[in-house]
Amino acid sequence: MDYFTSDLHFGSVDVAQLSNRPFDSILDMNECIIRNWNERVKPDDKVYIIGDFMNRAETNPEHYLSQLPGRKHLIIGNHDHGWTQRIDVDEWFEAVEYMTEILSGGHLITLCHYPLMEWHGGRHGAFLIHGHLHDRRDAPFWPLLQRYKTALNAGVDINGFAPVTFGELVENNRRWKQMD
Repeated sequence: MDYFTSDLHFGSVDVAQLSNRPFDSILDMNECIIRNWNERVKPDDKVYIIGDFMNRAETNPEHYLSQLPGRKHLIIGNHDHGWTQRIDVDEWFEAVEYMTEILSGGHLITLCHYPLMEWHGGRHGAFLIHGHLHDRRDAPFWPLLQRYKTALNAGVDINGFAPVTFGELVENNRRWKQMD
């Protein structure tokens, strides 16, 4: 099974507050994300983390990574540069890239932390799975991005703070894009 997630921001008090995440503390947020991950992901499942795994956390990255099963793939986000330099990423991830294309469930998918306006095959039904927006819809480009049915936000803020399947991602984004 393939799962998708982004913008977990383990350890980030700033992001928890800015995104109005519904947790009493950063510890509650971290524990919820880990619990939700472990309820879904099995050791042989692939998990595509589409950026911003952690941010300004005092805890070592291995603390979180060791609790999360699955064959992890990291797409670098704007908050992944510091912590990835402190560990052997090859020990924890099958791949670490800035952007990549995959085939999943018969779908051609571009994975990039940032929302794009064009991607390979986008005009012909190929998908983009991105992060970076959290649950924000206030960017100047939002009206355009909202029209793209094949651009999907993998942010935990709109996906139940859990990795989700492609089908769940499509449904969660449909609901999120209609919330205006």
